[in-house]
Amino acid sequence: MKEKPEGVDEAEVISAVADGWAIGIGSVKYLPLGAGSYHWVMVDEAERSWFVTVDDLGSESAGGDVREGARTRLESAFRTALVLRRDAGLRFVVAPLPTRDGTMVHLVTPRQAVSVRPMVDGEAGLFGVHRAQDLPEVVELLADLHAATAVAAAGAPRTDLSLPGRSGLEEALDALDGPWPGGPHSEPARSLLLTHAGYVRELLASMDALVGRVRSTAAAWVVTHGEPHPGNLVRSRAGLRLIDWDTVQLAPPERDLWMVAAGSTDVLRSYTRRTGRTVSPDALALYDVAWKLKNIAAYVGAFRRPHRVTGDTRRSWQFLSRYLCDCGAALP
Repeated sequence: MKEKPEGVDEAEVISAVADGWAIGIGSVKYLPLGAGSYHWVMVDEAERSWFVTVDDLGSESAGGDVREGARTRLESAFRTALVLRRDAGLRFVVAPLPTRDGTMVHLVTPRQAVSVRPMVDGEAGLFGVHRAQDLPEVVELLADLHAATAVAAAGAPRTDLSLPGRSGLEEALDALDGPWPGGPHSEPARSLLLTHAGYVRELLASMDALVGRVRSTAAAWVVTHGEPHPGNLVRSRAGLRLIDWDTVQLAPPERDLWMVAAGSTDVLRSYTRRTGRTVSPDALALYDVAWKLKNIAAYVGAFRRPHRVTGDTRRSWQFLSRYLCDCGAALP
């Protein structure tokens, strides 16, 4: 995220790090990167560097139950990452550190939760397609992660194959005939969705059909990261490190593989040789469709809510237009 979070300032985040982890911070630098979370590099009084993240648990209008559910999911995901590193011995897992009271996050406000990780010294990638020379190592990493399921499955969040934000997206599709008063991007978003409503409904129908076929594979599901794209991999001197474990779930292995394979049968064959698992074309297709719909739902939902013009909302508009029509539609 390019903009700092609203409703919380750096002094509060620093105080939360001190309260939760007993780390006294000497210097702070905001990192305008990623999507969905807010990040800082903080250096303590002993000159050790920490990667500090704030996650938004939901707006005030969402209600306390929604925010508590989001906090519980973060706790479960981050604890799974800790188990993978500590108990399964997966050194590539960059897991958050527990707080002094044993939790994985510390609340700054009822809406925002802080987590802390040691800073990884290395070069981060960018969101997109993996470089060909990195693929063998990435496949090996994912095979090792999936093989650790027996150690970490008990506490891992489990997918129900539902689409996050589906109800809001369906409400938006049913509300295309009237104005959207949320903010400056609301009407352009309504117009764009109106033009491509048929395409979105086709995606929803396709996802439903694929879910029906994939659900029967539940006995073979594994612990997955969920977003092993290059932007979540850091090349360190000790090898690749996988970051951002808030998305971890017990799910079909294709949840990780579709993003890595990018149509490469060589990658899928390599994974099968390492694991003995046959890759499901239906599950690969499911996660491709689900990724598009999840992002469309998130951006449409954001534009239907009150918002203002920022660099982040302009980037969100460009992403929405690409997911809907790959056209990079200009804002009026």
